[in-house]
Amino acid sequence: MKVLLIKDVKSLGKAGEIKEVKEGYGHNFLIAKGYAKAATTDVLRQYEAAKKREAEELKYELANLEKLKDELARLSVVITKQLGANGSLFGSVSKEEIAEALKAQHGIEIDKKSIETDKHGIKATGIYELDVKLGHAIHAKLKLDVRGE
Repeated sequence: MKVLLIKDVKSLGKAGEIKEVKEGYGHNFLIAKGYAKAATTDVLRQYEAAKKREAEELKYELANLEKLKDELARLSVVITKQLGANGSLFGSVSKEEIAEALKAQHGIEIDKKSIETDKHGIKATGIYELDVKLGHAIHAKLKLDVRGE
């Protein structure tokens, strides 16, 4: 009997492969446990359509991320913090503050966890270039202008 593997099976194959297996193994183990489906023409057609749809969604998502990357490269985010007596910032600029400022100033919402700052944080005024992880191995550069008041 031919089966289409839905999940990876250790000694048989990877998800998406069509394998020839014994009738009992196919019905009683693979199909019963949800590791495979019987490889009928309908099942194969549905699998190919789902694979094609996933590829199109991935292509669309990658195009949107590249557009966002280009947009972030052109932007600059300004954060104003209070200065101490010696001219340094009170505290440091957090990733959350950067994400909130980006949303407030440019309407772009990015998770604070995807923003990479210096190991010790941003503790002085100046212009910084930050790395933003957008996903799918796409990284964007964002300019941050920290000003004192």
